[in-house]
Amino acid sequence: QVQLVESGGGLVQPGGSLRLSCAASGSIVSIYAMAWYRQAPGKQRELVARIISGGNTNYADSVKGRCTISRDNAKNTVYLRMNSLKPEDTAVYYCKVDSLSGTYWGQGTQVSVSS
Repeated sequence: QVQLVESGGGLVQPGGSLRLSCAASGSIVSIYAMAWYRQAPGKQRELVARIISGGNTNYADSVKGRCTISRDNAKNTVYLRMNSLKPEDTAVYYCKVDSLSGTYWGQGTQVSVSS
């Protein structure tokens, strides 16, 4: 059984920062990509950032320059550092893991940006 446990969400003021974490455990074989998605109320889930095995990353235009995705391969953990947060960043953030044993999603963590 595979588990993805996310943490780090919360309420932050505009301009603030957060770091999300997602730790994968269980029978996962050869993770080749880890990513963060988000879904705001009434909107479709969208990609925020993705990192692949070689370390290459890509970001949504809306977060470029404000977010950094990184991973710790030894811990099967992916992080998302978010700076200069805006109210429009408010959403449930989900991590996603692509591996040879399948694709897995976390349960989501709420990020709210409000004064």
